[in-house]
Amino acid sequence: MILAGFLGCGNMGGALAAAAAKQVGGQHILTADHNPEKLERLRQEHGTVPVSAGELATRSPLLFLGVKPQVLRQAAEELRPALAARQDRFVVVTMAAGVPLSTVSALLGDCPVIRIMPNTPVSVGAGAIPYCCGPGVTAEDEAAFQALLGGAGLLLPMPESKIDAACALSGCGPAFVCLFLEALADGGVLCGLTRREAELLAAQTLLGTAQLAMESGTDPAALRAAVCSPGGSTIAGVRALEQHAVRGALMDAVAAAYQRTLELKAGS
Repeated sequence: MILAGFLGCGNMGGALAAAAAKQVGGQHILTADHNPEKLERLRQEHGTVPVSAGELATRSPLLFLGVKPQVLRQAAEELRPALAARQDRFVVVTMAAGVPLSTVSALLGDCPVIRIMPNTPVSVGAGAIPYCCGPGVTAEDEAAFQALLGGAGLLLPMPESKIDAACALSGCGPAFVCLFLEALADGGVLCGLTRREAELLAAQTLLGTAQLAMESGTDPAALRAAVCSPGGSTIAGVRALEQHAVRGALMDAVAAAYQRTLELKAGS
């Protein structure tokens, strides 16, 4: 039984297809892409089933569109006849940034749509996937979607009005985190660690601290305070960060990404 199909298997679409295949088995996942090498890699590594775009549109209960916003209209025109001819139930899942649910549904012939904004860590099962459901998406549809991507990371439902803000935080956030990770490692090298030692310790520190925050549910400010002994090394480092306005810079980065998202959305 086919459970989902992925049209467009680039970095993000391919990562989600791989995550779905790990969750339910590759034999239940159809893939289509103009690049046959991407399809073959997914088939070899995860057992997915490469097909044509037309077959994928005809057979997929959950149809993921991993196409860029600028080619979404063209892809929709190609898919619409096959979707209109279907007698079974299906839901489209879109990850086109800045394109609202209503637009995607109208382009495809008024079908039910789920909109997602995944980030790159889905490729290792640690992603963040904020999502919203459009009209016609049932509780059963949403449950099937959650079961399929449960191994990709955190699935967080929210109103569509918050999706752009979520994209600015979790979608753009990996780039901000990598800058911070790189800087931490450089600090370790400055203090005498090898590059490899510094990168491993910095990455594990970020990973472990994030896991501690998630699993404990403790406010980050409280976790930070717990490490800052009076007159100790940590508070000296925190003071240096505050003097360089790192907190404000990170807030500004998210705000700038959000503003740019709104500008791109308005111009589309």
